Amino acid sequence: MSDEDDDLVLSELDDDELVEQMMDDLYDGMKPEIEEGVNILLERGWTPYDILTKALVSGMKVVGDDFRDGILFVPEVLLAANAMKGGMGILKPLLVETGAPRLGKMVIGTVKGDIHDIGKNLVAMMMEGAGFEIVDLGINNPAENYIDTARKEGADIIGMSALLTTTMPYMKVVIDTMKEQGIRDEYIVMVGGAPLNEEFGRAIGADAYCRDAAVAVETAKSLMARKHNQQAANA
Repeated sequence: MSDEDDDLVLSELDDDELVEQMMDDLYDGMKPEIEEGVNILLERGWTPYDILTKALVSGMKVVGDDFRDGILFVPEVLLAANAMKGGMGILKPLLVETGAPRLGKMVIGTVKGDIHDIGKNLVAMMMEGAGFEIVDLGINNPAENYIDTARKEGADIIGMSALLTTTMPYMKVVIDTMKEQGIRDEYIVMVGGAPLNEEFGRAIGADAYCRDAAVAVETAKSLMARKHNQQAANA
């Protein structure tokens, strides 16, 4: 079937059928089809926020659940996340224009001395797929990168990743620097990476250790809800 035939099929579906098809296409990592579906729904008068939540975020939740349950694996999730990114590329400027609500903003990066980024990239894409705004610092980040960017961006969450046992301790350096500057309580701090565990996360003073990207999304949602509740109580 040619690309034109594929486009024709998508455009002939009604809205509910198209959303279902987009969720399937997202699961299969089909980026051009996702971009086409987003454009069709926009042409039909859907708001960018509804497309994001009803088609893309809902689709990525299925991907995340199956990743958590061992049905999908990292390469497949990366494909799905890349397809999601294609749709987000179209929606992001429109969402900014309409002032659509977001779950929160996260600054994420691999810590100083560490150049591994597959896990970090996966978390960033899954978080974006869940409706978070992501500022990705990349690899080899000193404490000031996290702190200065979080301040400048008005972030809610700082996420740190490490794959080497030799770079794990630097996470504590970042948290201790935040404490010294009196800003530790202003941010949710989440850590992850293969050599870490919950005990390490607690020992360095992080708010949460997340063993994989699916857990990171659920944990971030939970911690943001708690933060909003505390802010409301203190208001």
